[in-house]
Amino acid sequence: MTELKRGLGLVGATDVGVGAIIGAGIFVLSGVAAGLAGPSVILSFVLAGVTAFLTALSSAELSSFITEAGGAFVYAERAFGPGWGFLIGWTSSFDYIVGSAAVAIGFASYFLLLVGWSGSLAVTVVAAALPIGFLILNLRGVKEATGANNLLVILKVLALLLFISVGATYLLRTGDYSNYRPFFPLGVSGTISAAAVIFFAFVGFNTITTLSEEVRDAQRNIPRAILLAFLISTLLYMGVSIVEVGLVDWQVISTSAAPLETALRVATSNQFIIGFVSISALFATASVVMSSMLGGSRALFAMGRKGVLSTHLARVSGRGVPVTTVVIAGVAMAAVVIASQGDLTTLAGVFNFGSLLTFLFINLSLLHLRRTMPEVKRSFTVPLYPLTPILGILSCIGLMAFLNFRALAIAAVWITFGYLIYRRSRRSREARAKKS
Repeated sequence: MTELKRGLGLVGATDVGVGAIIGAGIFVLSGVAAGLAGPSVILSFVLAGVTAFLTALSSAELSSFITEAGGAFVYAERAFGPGWGFLIGWTSSFDYIVGSAAVAIGFASYFLLLVGWSGSLAVTVVAAALPIGFLILNLRGVKEATGANNLLVILKVLALLLFISVGATYLLRTGDYSNYRPFFPLGVSGTISAAAVIFFAFVGFNTITTLSEEVRDAQRNIPRAILLAFLISTLLYMGVSIVEVGLVDWQVISTSAAPLETALRVATSNQFIIGFVSISALFATASVVMSSMLGGSRALFAMGRKGVLSTHLARVSGRGVPVTTVVIAGVAMAAVVIASQGDLTTLAGVFNFGSLLTFLFINLSLLHLRRTMPEVKRSFTVPLYPLTPILGILSCIGLMAFLNFRALAIAAVWITFGYLIYRRSRRSREARAKKS
């Protein structure tokens, strides 16, 4: 059996996207970005969101007429052939694994801080245990996995709405807006630098496309889910950034390991509210790991079914779960946590490269398939075509220039390893074809 079950509707698919997008970034990166831009970090969120939205639009159109599981892998394979498809599938699968490993480390660090424990060994154990726990849940079925994800998404969205409402009420009541001045303390270049950092808080929307075969009426619901998830996440990001820099001086926020909690303490002394917002960082990171497992396992499944990797990866259980790839994704996430020893900088760099390469090929695939498949009915089309995907391509190339050399070297080794596997797999297929 190689068919997945369509158990998700529009709400479920949207929740997967929100779960993948809103992670530790808004709880931690907002402070780092404020240190680069000052109050103009508000505009940094706008710039980063617009940049990511260009690719979200391309992804929405592609998903409106390509509804196979696999997302970017399937798009690149349709547009440029199995070789390029393999490259994107191989890179994005690794990207899911590395990214979720980094987020799991963030989860562990925050969890240990809340319970009063410490030590690198404890961080590694907790971070490695998280994907293993979600692996077991994923094996029960996509409804069970996304049900847990939906709960985590609801909790973290409620926490962010609570932060915005409490903080905004305080600002309006006091009428003190002095923290917004000067708006560009580090110049426009600081605003752009912060946007480059924040960009990676928007990348999770593409996870929705990897679940295309598990969504009912996918041609309509996948594009809608992508755009809804992006809209919800962007509005929350904007609200949080406006309130955050209004409550506390940007220089104070930039040095805080928990910027939202630091800002919220100015607006309220209610320990329940502060505690709920603080613990929501755990909900956020956990839901990203869950969404990444869903996305990574489906990308590997699609590659197995297409034959560019072992066909054993395409096996589906009676519950409609790609068991082999779920196990591989979960174990690999735990292994990367252990091997990295908590080196978040390198993990983030590798993740960023994979995301940008995937986004680059999503836009390239749209340009190519518009030319080669013009007659195909699309339930959604990109506005301002071809300007939108061209701008998406240029933005991805520009941001790649900011990646560190070590991350690029690791990505190059992984791609080379994958190329060797692909060549061997192709020779095996050709040999079997000749015998038959």
